[in-house]
Amino acid sequence: MMSNLKRTPLFDEYAKYGGKTIDFGGWELPVQFSSIKDEHDAVRNRAGLFDVSHMGEIFVEGPNALNYLQKLLSNDISKIAIGGAQYSAMCYENGGVVDDLLTYRLDDNRYLLCVNAANIEKDYDWMLAKAEGDVTITNKSDEYAQIALQGPLSEEVLQTLTDTDLQTIKYFKFQENVTVAGHSVLVSRSGYTGEDGFEIYGTPAAITDLWNKILEAGKDKGVVPAGLGARDTLRFEVCLPLYGQELSKDISPLEAGIGFAVKLNTDFIGRDALAQQKENGLTRKIAGIEMSGKGIPRHGYKVFKNGEEIGEVTTGTQSPMTKRNIGLALIDAKFAELGNEVEIEIRNKRIPAVIVETPFYKRAK
Repeated sequence: MMSNLKRTPLFDEYAKYGGKTIDFGGWELPVQFSSIKDEHDAVRNRAGLFDVSHMGEIFVEGPNALNYLQKLLSNDISKIAIGGAQYSAMCYENGGVVDDLLTYRLDDNRYLLCVNAANIEKDYDWMLAKAEGDVTITNKSDEYAQIALQGPLSEEVLQTLTDTDLQTIKYFKFQENVTVAGHSVLVSRSGYTGEDGFEIYGTPAAITDLWNKILEAGKDKGVVPAGLGARDTLRFEVCLPLYGQELSKDISPLEAGIGFAVKLNTDFIGRDALAQQKENGLTRKIAGIEMSGKGIPRHGYKVFKNGEEIGEVTTGTQSPMTKRNIGLALIDAKFAELGNEVEIEIRNKRIPAVIVETPFYKRAK
């Protein structure tokens, strides 16, 4: 049934750990190994290991790499030191989003962009179309695999497999050529869960071996393999946007609440549209919602106020940690005030909900 789907180099490992796979943007990936709740709990309290090899790796190199990326991306790329990473959006002229991504500065004129799996080809084509100056853009997604070890015990577990002092890799920093269990890999202190953790890039053979070695090293500490289900509930609790839900060609970074990654003092594609949006005031924005009545808000459900449709849910679930039925919704900005009462249409019934503070979860420092 799923034979036409792409698979990561780790595909054959899933079955060993009881992985149940689904179609995720054209990839056959594990939605869970044990249960979403157990994997979510492991990441919040111990650590979980994710296969994120479906993500894309696009390299930008050459004397004009910085100028080109300043034009391409919404954040201030000149602020990234070698060994640093930065989050930003790649926008269309109208301020809509091509993709959201991480930029790693490998050297003076050498950068790595980690992009969303479903957008690899679209991003690469866009980047080539916008290329100018002496710059080389190479899609090396097939040459890399990636895993993410996330949770409070991540450093302790990974440290048992490397002589590099991981405490020297600070948040949103990375090191290349780190030897982990005999493999040379790039180790970045970053992630998509709201917890401390590492994203590890290497060859498919290296990452496949490290998947098993890390799980073995963390076994006694309760480290488990984790799937897309927990990845989604974890990122949602800390309100990290998902492309295609909180961000899209029709939803700007400002509307999505990632204005911190938009630097209007740089001259990037889409800047003028976003500057205008900011000046005029947002007409809609992402807001947190919590059900007062029974029901779970789901992606695409309509939001109403006084009988009028005011937006729709972008992500919603029952929080595994708090059992609250919560969601994020893109709604008319004038109704986004905390405490405002709204209704969510669930199976043709309008159920009461309230606008609440985000993020839904913050880790203890």
